[in-house]
Amino acid sequence: MSMISSTLRSLATIALLLLIGQCGFAAPPLPALGADLRDLTVSGVSSGGYMAVQFEVAHAKLVRGAGVIAGGPYDCAEGSIALALTACMWPSSWAPLPSLAELRGRAEALSRSGSIDPTEHLREHRVWLLSGGKDEIVKTRVVDRLAAFYAEWLPPAAIRYIKPPDAAHAMISVADPQADACDSMQSPYINRCGDLDPAGEMLTHMLGPLQPPDATAQGEMLQFEQGDFVDGKAIDAGLADEAYVYVPRDCRNTSCRIHVAFHGCRQSSAQIGRRFVDGTGYNRWADSNRIIVLYPQTVPRYGLAIGSWKWMSNPLACWDWWGYSGRTYPTRDGVQIRAVRAMLERLAAPRQP
Repeated sequence: MSMISSTLRSLATIALLLLIGQCGFAAPPLPALGADLRDLTVSGVSSGGYMAVQFEVAHAKLVRGAGVIAGGPYDCAEGSIALALTACMWPSSWAPLPSLAELRGRAEALSRSGSIDPTEHLREHRVWLLSGGKDEIVKTRVVDRLAAFYAEWLPPAAIRYIKPPDAAHAMISVADPQADACDSMQSPYINRCGDLDPAGEMLTHMLGPLQPPDATAQGEMLQFEQGDFVDGKAIDAGLADEAYVYVPRDCRNTSCRIHVAFHGCRQSSAQIGRRFVDGTGYNRWADSNRIIVLYPQTVPRYGLAIGSWKWMSNPLACWDWWGYSGRTYPTRDGVQIRAVRAMLERLAAPRQP
């Protein structure tokens, strides 16, 4: 009997160790840094570009501007994955883009209902847009419609729109030494197009003249527990348990601005590690200009997940711009938008003595 008990205890110990190994250890909490939200900016590429637009429009009173690479207009998909994959990426005669009247009408209807901030606050924004001439995933006319959507509120000088002819569907960076060619279409979807530096160009357009970027990033890249900002399981919001924030040295003791950078599909840390957070060029500009960079993270999801009965299909770890996380996805009540807003509030909270 003692041998059986000993064996059972051993098996139980092994099972517990395996469970601990699977669960891992929670990352530290996101620090309170007394950050300044008055100059908040956002950006993103691909699904992250759509997410940047959603967050900006939903929180138009809070956000100052957006940088969008290969993204389209607010609420383009209307909660339909079919529209997302056709009209909002590769529009055609049988799947046309929504008209400007439709796009503006939906945004203003949500504004009147109180689901998003008053759209009139968009008039105070500045936006930087990019569409590559060799982008075969999100066609240029989609980004053209985004530019036209912004022009409903913004003067021409507030909209900077470039179309590098050789750029494919990817984040463009001068900071990643392993970046692929400008027209590449392979993971991690971080390309180099000569001296084009979207991170610096968009931040300068949105915030005004900046100090030149540091040669290398000198601040801290902190991993934090992203699940703290979600009611329930992070994976049921399409989010990873952990995310990243880049904190320049000066921002440990001085109030700094914040920029939120949304990765694209297939660019989450679960898929490409830290290539996006380390290699997209934001951090060098952040160091010399006292900007905290928040890198929230999605996670691949194939139907059901361990510990969850919620069905969610997002195998490429895209940000939700068509409704996989719920009907309120493009509004302040969207679970992903709520989570990012809560992260910003934590960063803006007073430092702990």
